[in-house]
Amino acid sequence: MTRTMKLTALALSALCLAGSAGVAGAATFAAWQVAGVAWGDTLNVRKYPANTSQKQSAYPNGTVLQMTGRCTGGVDLFDIAGQPNWKQRQAVRQKWCEVWHDPRNDSDFVTGWVYGKYIRPY
Repeated sequence: MTRTMKLTALALSALCLAGSAGVAGAATFAAWQVAGVAWGDTLNVRKYPANTSQKQSAYPNGTVLQMTGRCTGGVDLFDIAGQPNWKQRQAVRQKWCEVWHDPRNDSDFVTGWVYGKYIRPY
């Protein structure tokens, strides 16, 4: 196989991966858990990273969330994954982080945002 053929195959593979968002790409998600929410309360998932944004769903403590890795302020969960848990939590404490979830339990996954104060690495 020539170098050009290898590069073309690599480019086609990248395009296929980029176009296949969804549960099949779940391996690219970071697992974080809802934690620190007051007893009897839930963590709201918002459409946009703001507490005034539309509420999509809510999850109780202990729920494992599929995080896309993207947080406000330029924080990337994959970049900080090797750090101790306390340091990761500190990095997202005052940020909004994006989740991939199914708010209506109908296999229609969407992105939403949770406040970092209430999540921890799983």
